[in-house]
Amino acid sequence: MFTGLVEAVGEVVAREPTNRGFRLRIATPLATELSPGDSLAVNGVCLTVILSEQHEVHADVGPETVRVTTLGSLERGCRVNLERPLRADSRFGGHFVQGHVDAMGGIEDLRPDSEFHWLTVSFPQELRPYIVQKGSIAVDGISLTVAGLGTDRFDVMIVPFTMTHTNLGHVQIRDRVNLECDMVGKYVVRAAELAGLTLPGMGSHEVTH
Repeated sequence: MFTGLVEAVGEVVAREPTNRGFRLRIATPLATELSPGDSLAVNGVCLTVILSEQHEVHADVGPETVRVTTLGSLERGCRVNLERPLRADSRFGGHFVQGHVDAMGGIEDLRPDSEFHWLTVSFPQELRPYIVQKGSIAVDGISLTVAGLGTDRFDVMIVPFTMTHTNLGHVQIRDRVNLECDMVGKYVVRAAELAGLTLPGMGSHEVTH
């Protein structure tokens, strides 16, 4: 379990092919605090640390993760948001983030507003029931609040600290981002579905495993 509060921004130093996926090597000061077997959220995707040495961590990315997240498009030099799992004795901030990406979205606009920024992100129709005004959503692992909501996009306001301490300072229009909706909302929608209710935008989901 994560909180969506990014601890560090790492840099992809290598992407090495494996049998059906690839191994990411990420430079980060968190490396000395991680051990093989630990979980690490990389742009909102929960990965398992395979190797940790000096200032670098290694994590394997499988074919399913390549298919449903943006990790398959990472290249050398890309900046990625990193967060270690929430400790049981830690203070809780952000919101409950599982590291299980629901879909990919797209950066549609990034515009300044004084020292703040407005970020507009598009999303696929299957996510409509799970995104609510003033609700929480994780964008590349960053816990954000939905400030404006349309039928296929939402707006969030980015404070200066988030802009400088995450990878949002380097995004470009049309970049793809990982989206994870609020876990509580997903349980509510599932309960409604089991009760025989049909919500707008709710449809069948492809089962691949």
